Amino acid sequence: MHGAFGIAGGDRPTSRQRARLTAWGRQRDVFQAAFTFLFWLWWDGIRQDTSAETRARRARWLIQTLLELGPVFIKVGQSLSTRVDLLPPEYLTALSALQDSVPPFSTREAVATIEQELGRSLKEVFAEFVEVPLAAASLGQVHRARLHTGEAVVVKVQRPGLRALFDLDSRAVNKLIRVLRKRFDWARKLDLLGIYDEFFTILYQEIDYSIEGKNADRFRENFRDYPQIATPKVFWECSTTKVLTLEYLPGIKVDDVAALRANGLSPRAVNDLGIRSYLKQFLVDGFFHADPHPGNLAVRSDGTLIFYDYGMMAEIPALDKEQMVQTFFAILKKDANEVVDRFVAMGLLVPSSDMSPVKRIVQFVLDRFTEKPFDVKAFVEVKDEVYLLFEKQPFRLPAKMTYLLKSMSTLVGIALILDPQYNFKAAAQPFVKTLALATGNTGAIAEFARQAKDFLVYKFRQPSATEVILRRLEERLERGELLIQVQSLESERTLKRIEMAVLCVLYGCLAGLGAIAGVLLVALSFSRPGFGLWAVVCGIGTVLSLLKLSQSVLVLSLRTQIDRLVSK
Repeated sequence: MHGAFGIAGGDRPTSRQRARLTAWGRQRDVFQAAFTFLFWLWWDGIRQDTSAETRARRARWLIQTLLELGPVFIKVGQSLSTRVDLLPPEYLTALSALQDSVPPFSTREAVATIEQELGRSLKEVFAEFVEVPLAAASLGQVHRARLHTGEAVVVKVQRPGLRALFDLDSRAVNKLIRVLRKRFDWARKLDLLGIYDEFFTILYQEIDYSIEGKNADRFRENFRDYPQIATPKVFWECSTTKVLTLEYLPGIKVDDVAALRANGLSPRAVNDLGIRSYLKQFLVDGFFHADPHPGNLAVRSDGTLIFYDYGMMAEIPALDKEQMVQTFFAILKKDANEVVDRFVAMGLLVPSSDMSPVKRIVQFVLDRFTEKPFDVKAFVEVKDEVYLLFEKQPFRLPAKMTYLLKSMSTLVGIALILDPQYNFKAAAQPFVKTLALATGNTGAIAEFARQAKDFLVYKFRQPSATEVILRRLEERLERGELLIQVQSLESERTLKRIEMAVLCVLYGCLAGLGAIAGVLLVALSFSRPGFGLWAVVCGIGTVLSLLKLSQSVLVLSLRTQIDRLVSK
């Protein structure tokens, strides 16, 4: 431990940084970044270059830009990392790796904030205080300390000037969204304002540490009968909106498989505990930890799972919670029709005249992934079809579900690290059996208990595989869904070649017309000099059309050769 109360020097912002923290400077930076990115997307569209390599390059540029813009935009990137309805896979992959990691601010500033917020000197509050932060992020940093009563604690201190920066960024982003909605059709189709409201509501809650403390107390109360889940105690007498003092609960990082095994812990058991704890949060409590990355989860030597950082918590409305309970049991029953109906009811799917492609993919996922280990090769089989489906926009992810999906996708990543052979259905069944015995409950818990009992009855009366196939065939015949719609890759490639051929014809016609018009204008320019300028314009247009024609012919030729190689 370092000297208990030594103070390090502070850093002051440069004149350029101060200029950027004005309303105009911040708005300029945000608009410049956004429209530069849109320009590159437009330019890629003009060049018809939407390859995975180009998208990955644009995604890397976007990551760097978000990091330069600061904490709000780092959080924006992290929240977008699960929006499969908005972004291609290359962007999702890049954004999922976006780390909220910045250098710590000075100890002098941290101590000044603590003393100003608590109204007491550091020595009066803490018997010991470690200068070097235990961890630092864009919103604040954490120091270890010890109270005069002997308890080991961690002190979370907010980064100075954060609220002012959030106010500037929220106004800049709001203005940007309104401009985009006014100028672009695609922006009007998306619920950008809804996403904005949801995002900044939770973000402002994150920088009010009194809310985080209340969230921790509520979470601890929800799990008071679950000794395998640990929540740090809040010391309210040493906490304010900018300083939060919590019980120090050290543990092994949840994704450190080697350390878990070295301490005699089973990664599979840890994974099952995590899955059950989140099922309770989603389906019973309706109040869940929305940022379960490995830095916020740890494991004690006795196998207890510790949750840290309660700044990003989210609630599920009662109606949606009951819908989620019904969806959960429909998944366990592998009932694709019911799953799709629940998705429509929750606003996750926009109903269309023919839902059979969606149901087919949902059924595939249910059949291949609920009772078996996650098979990446099997998932690749439908990857192209899934993205073709998203391009048609049948899916809509409402803003209120953003953090639910973010936490679920993060949990899947952790589950695959802890137990590559994990079986979701097997991990969930102990939780189902426990809730099935619940009595005297109301609301969503009563609905869960009823659904659990129905599921157990279903398992005893489960029809044979042949009966299931015949039943599904009968249902599809009744709905007229046996009009098989196959989006084969071969047909997609053919359509792209036809599109390129049409562009070749178009550029050829433009080049020919430009050449003819240029010749006529040159001839007229001898008698009327004013036509000479127009002849030059036509010449330039002809040259540009010829260049585009050459490019299109080359792309068409390459695409044809590649398709022939693939089809062999």
